Amino acid sequence: MTATDQLRAQQTGWLDQPAAYRGVRTRRVVAFLFDYTLVLILCIPAWILIAVVGLVTFGLGWMLYGVLFPLVALPYVAFTMGGDAQATPGMRIAGVRLERNDGSRVDPALAVAHSVLFWVANVATGGFILLLGLFTPRKQLVQDLLLGTVVVRRSA
Repeated sequence: MTATDQLRAQQTGWLDQPAAYRGVRTRRVVAFLFDYTLVLILCIPAWILIAVVGLVTFGLGWMLYGVLFPLVALPYVAFTMGGDAQATPGMRIAGVRLERNDGSRVDPALAVAHSVLFWVANVATGGFILLLGLFTPRKQLVQDLLLGTVVVRRSA
């Protein structure tokens, strides 16, 4: 068994511990607020770039304003939550990370799917879907249940 396999086995065991989920809901909210504040700040240079592209393309580039937020947020999520830390900067500050139930790594595609499902579920239900986290044993939301993931504390 390699060192990576041993680490994954330990993490999977961690998923069964109640301490892994203590305070996770509050930490997820803090992480969300931090991350999307950061994404909005990152939208400023993208907004300026689209303005210049719009001028060069005689206004056609300005249509990108309609997808500006996803254009910034999806790569942000893919390269942070889908990276080595398996957490966005906000999640790191809040002390949580995204784990797969089987212990394997979260890749960028899964991180993006996790984010897209979060937004689709919230838009479709007006945010009421967030109440699901009050009733699931591992404090999972709909995207966690569908994708086989869970958000846990980084340490006890």
